[in-house]
Amino acid sequence: MSLIVAARFTTFPAAEDAAQRLFNAGFVEEDVTLFFVNPPGQHAGDFNTDANAREAPRGAEIGVTIGAVVGAMVGVGIFAAFSAPVIVTLIAAGVSAYVGSLVGAMQRMREAGNEETRDSGVLVAVHVSPDSQLDAARVLRDAGGAAIERATGRWQQGRWADFDPLRPPVPLNEFSEKHA
Repeated sequence: MSLIVAARFTTFPAAEDAAQRLFNAGFVEEDVTLFFVNPPGQHAGDFNTDANAREAPRGAEIGVTIGAVVGAMVGVGIFAAFSAPVIVTLIAAGVSAYVGSLVGAMQRMREAGNEETRDSGVLVAVHVSPDSQLDAARVLRDAGGAAIERATGRWQQGRWADFDPLRPPVPLNEFSEKHA
């Protein structure tokens, strides 16, 4: 596995400028690549899917179950206290199941939304050694790169061969926005 440092840029000209700065700093062409990362939901295999909505069905299932049980208990309580018709119990269970499904789906989507995702943009990736990784990160940061990350992967024929846009990036702590 190869050690890789990468940063996101908003435009190809900015990314190309960063690549030129890397060449000027001594990095060679076969160790630098740039490519566009599509927005979440627009990668191969996940078209038209909101990354945060993937967990909604499971949340809805859990919510329906909990809502139906709570609704049935409320319905039985109403039935016992007021001698209401059995239909009231069924309506209370149905309404509670529906509300529970909405609450459950929204909760699971909120939890999924807390996962770190990769923003779209032009990624400049550099094949580095342990000794040169901080130099590459410094050049990328000085060129205006954002979300500087460190990864391990297969570097083949001058490119990051096993890049996965769905895998959350691992920030290079020394160059994250919090420490910059």
